[in-house]
Amino acid sequence: MKIASVGRFLVLLCDGKARFHAYRAVLQYRSSPERNCPICGFHGRFVAAGHKMRFDCRCPRCRSVERHRLFALAVQRNVISFRDADVLHFAPDPFVTRLIEGDEPRSHLTCDLKPGRADVVQNIEKLEFDSDSFDRIVCSHVLEHVDDRAALAELYRVLRPGGLAILSVPIIEGWAQSYEDSSIVSEQERSLHFGQCDHVRYYGSDFRDRVREAGFSLDEFTSHGKDCARYGLTPGGKLFLGTK
Repeated sequence: MKIASVGRFLVLLCDGKARFHAYRAVLQYRSSPERNCPICGFHGRFVAAGHKMRFDCRCPRCRSVERHRLFALAVQRNVISFRDADVLHFAPDPFVTRLIEGDEPRSHLTCDLKPGRADVVQNIEKLEFDSDSFDRIVCSHVLEHVDDRAALAELYRVLRPGGLAILSVPIIEGWAQSYEDSSIVSEQERSLHFGQCDHVRYYGSDFRDRVREAGFSLDEFTSHGKDCARYGLTPGGKLFLGTK
């Protein structure tokens, strides 16, 4: 079906503001540049996605979004490696899981606070693992949900000396200080202040200080320039790499 026909079909299904946004999404797709997906090899236009809709962000073949593709590039370029490593992976999603498994780790243990979502149930603020148990830890978009200082201390404890923690969070680099307020507790207020109903903060550039305070030395893998244009990455997107 041609794009124009899809647009007319969406308009017929929608009313008022919804109709406007549906037609806008179609027009945005028609004007989007062609991208490449480093995960599945797709070449073409990306589509809109997200709780708060972002245009030109999702691969229509494998459904990856910006943070998945940044992680894929870091693995493909040997910035991070899981080969022969014991990996602890929080709140696993299928894209990162496949990337880890494809790098042939020695072991790959997934965990989540809610039952049924991973191999084991664990509270990241108080882990039940022995100290110095893992070579790699993957913690993507988890710390903004929890007591991050307690969580970072636990990640440092269970990581082996020389091991690497791969961290990603929503961050506003223009803010010197993270924004958090313990009096903001309702889902509606948290969505308004922190971008999502179950977030408890937006990070500023001081996120780095919190990671270092836990004991980590810190490096960063940043999306830049031609990679952003080619792979549809968020400009300046970050993977924080904490070494014990």
